Amino acid sequence: MKANKYKFFIFVNLIILFNSFNSYYLAQTKQNTIIKLFCLQSVKEEMMKSEMVYSEEIANDTCNCYYEEFMQTANHQDAKTKCKLETKENLNHNRKI
Repeated sequence: MKANKYKFFIFVNLIILFNSFNSYYLAQTKQNTIIKLFCLQSVKEEMMKSEMVYSEEIANDTCNCYYEEFMQTANHQDAKTKCKLETKENLNHNRKI
């Protein structure tokens, strides 16, 4: 009987542990999605201001760069500046080809 109680206790603890990990990753996914939505809108507006044709591929690449950089540095302005420069360089490089 004690063995069954012990197994049940371990099982319950594993479920609790699994749920806490799941909640953490769900929160990370939601954070990524919210940041990406704001970023995509911002990139679209910037491209329109610059009288460029909006490209979903360019916007996604820029926002992926921004998200990765922001997660590493936790600095919005530095991440934004770095990724803007990278996007400009990629665009200029592609135009030369």
